[in-house]
Amino acid sequence: MVVRARDGSAGDADYGAIGAGYSGYRRPDPRIGRVVVEALGGARTVLNVGAGAGSYEAEEFAVTAVEPSASMRAQRPGHLVEAIDAVAEDLPFADGSFDASMTTFSVHQWSDLAAGLREMRRVTRGPVVVLTCDPELVRDFWLYAYAPLVLDAEARRYPPIAEIGALLGGEVTVTPVAIPADCTDGFNEAYYARPEMLLQPGARQACSAWSFVPAETAGAYAEHLARDLADGTWDARYGHLRGQPSYEGSLVLVRAMPG
Repeated sequence: MVVRARDGSAGDADYGAIGAGYSGYRRPDPRIGRVVVEALGGARTVLNVGAGAGSYEAEEFAVTAVEPSASMRAQRPGHLVEAIDAVAEDLPFADGSFDASMTTFSVHQWSDLAAGLREMRRVTRGPVVVLTCDPELVRDFWLYAYAPLVLDAEARRYPPIAEIGALLGGEVTVTPVAIPADCTDGFNEAYYARPEMLLQPGARQACSAWSFVPAETAGAYAEHLARDLADGTWDARYGHLRGQPSYEGSLVLVRAMPG
């Protein structure tokens, strides 16, 4: 049985507590969006599971959105469809209802990964597309030198990519996704070239992994980064990233076609 928080959040993060201002920092990046659209192929009807505030719902599709958190549903812009209050593990649709389905930055928060992916496969005739992060690569990011427990939480929460593929079955492809230097979707690695952004409490709050460390610990991490930015230590170590147009980190797209 899926346990839900007061606002309906069904995973390990309570967006009723941390979701305020989320849409101000987590705006879909159009370049990442093109990768998602391409993976959805020639679909007409698309299901977005764990849809949040409307991430990567392209206008060319007839989208049905599912989002358990009332806080997230309330932040969806008016031009998008209203999201249905439901969870990945129990989708309220008949078998084969959609041409394609997608979920972005969501699988690591589900109570039962296998049940959620099984449900997506059940209701989808064509590709199931999962935008997620590879836990084996999460700690390679420079932020690990400043916020180790945050990235430990990310690595612990993200399911192994091979497990996602095995659960979906069929023909599975895994594609690394380049992160642009000015990425508008503010997950941690989106700030690889703009470390100052992570000094903003709102930017950190929009990355759920920060909520898994005590507030005083997160504050100390930010102070450490601020000191190294002020005295030039960060730039001496990582400043070359400021001029790098894109970064290939842990972000991957998993696409599964039915067997």
